[in-house]
Amino acid sequence: MEISDLITVKSVEANLRVTSKKQALQELSKRTAEITGQHERAIFDVLMERERLGTTGVGHGIAIPHGKLASLDRLYGFFARLETPVDFQSIDEQPVDLVFLLLAPETAGADHLKALARVSRLLRDASVCEKLRGGDNSEALYVLLTQASASEAA
Repeated sequence: MEISDLITVKSVEANLRVTSKKQALQELSKRTAEITGQHERAIFDVLMERERLGTTGVGHGIAIPHGKLASLDRLYGFFARLETPVDFQSIDEQPVDLVFLLLAPETAGADHLKALARVSRLLRDASVCEKLRGGDNSEALYVLLTQASASEAA
């Protein structure tokens, strides 16, 4: 599973302007709804349900909110670099500025876990994150995400 299987240029946002975790999830839900054809509220509800189980703020300024929707036909991702970091109740208590949302069909099983692992591996690379934080447009961030993913797999 490659990052390019999850995102397109249209599912990358270079300067998402939000002021809180809830607002970030609302905006991401709205934008992901446009790509997936799912209801914005359904996406938001599944993300909030997952957050209630424990934060998806994994540390080092990164969050990977995720969930499953029965009506999806495949895995979808959406990446956003937040204009200003927000409190995500991360495990290291640091604010988050890089968010990779992941949605999977209820039937995804191991594919969902593989995708989460793939995204997590990519965003654990400090040099990739540094470049993502320096990117100023969606196309550049998309190239960074997909090229870093491809070179890591090689």
